[in-house]
Amino acid sequence: MKKKIKLENSNWKFSGNVPQKFESHIKKSIPFYDECHKLGLLISDYFIPENSRVTDLGCSTGKFIFELSRKHKSKKVQIYGYDDISGMVKIAKKKCIKDKRIKIQKKDILRINLKKQNLVTSFFTLQFIHPSKRQKMFDKIFKGLNWGGGFLFFEKVRASDARFQDMSNQIYIDIKIQNGFSSKEIIEKSRSLKGVMEPFTSAANVQLAKRAGFKDIITVFKYVSFEGFLAIK
Repeated sequence: MKKKIKLENSNWKFSGNVPQKFESHIKKSIPFYDECHKLGLLISDYFIPENSRVTDLGCSTGKFIFELSRKHKSKKVQIYGYDDISGMVKIAKKKCIKDKRIKIQKKDILRINLKKQNLVTSFFTLQFIHPSKRQKMFDKIFKGLNWGGGFLFFEKVRASDARFQDMSNQIYIDIKIQNGFSSKEIIEKSRSLKGVMEPFTSAANVQLAKRAGFKDIITVFKYVSFEGFLAIK
C-alpha cells in the first residue's frame, strides 16, 4: 500500500514524504499542470537567445528546467533552479546531474540574487510567499531581468467576487474527486493550506507586476482558478 502525503491542520509543507510523491500528486491537484510546462517551453523560444540566463523559482523536482535545457540544447544557456526544500533539491539534482548547464541550489527565493536574466519562471510558487513579502519578490524579479526579458508565472487565483469564488471552489472540488481524491483527502488538504497558501485575484497579481515596473502583461493560460501570466520588462 502506497503511503499518502501526511497532512496537518494549517501546516502544509513540501518536506517529509511530499517530494517523492510531488509529481504524481501535482498532476492530480492542478488541472493541465503538464500543459503549463509545455506552454512555458513554447514561450521560452522568445526569450532565450545565445548566452542566456534563466531562473526557475521553486523548481521542485527539476522537471521543467530539465526539459527546458533539452529544448535549448544547441544554445549556450545557464539555467538556475532554486528551492528551499532539501528533498526537492535532492531529486532535482539527481534528475539533472548530467547537465552541466543546470545549477540547482537549496535557497529561499526571497534571498537569492537575480541579475542579467533573460527569463524567470515560477510555477505555482509565489502563492506560498507571505502577502507582506510578495511585492518584494516581484521587485527583485523585475530588477534582475534584462531589458526585454520575460517573467512567466502560474498561480492559483481567487475569483473577482464571492459568487464566482464559490463556483470556482465547487468546480475545483469536483475536479479533484474526478481525479481520484477522496472527500477526506480534499478536506485535509484544504485545512493544511490554511494560512500557508494565499492566492490573489488576477487583478491583484497584475498589480504586483505593474508596481514592480512591468508595463506589458498578458494572461497566457486560464482554467477556472488557475492562471498563467507573462510579464515583459
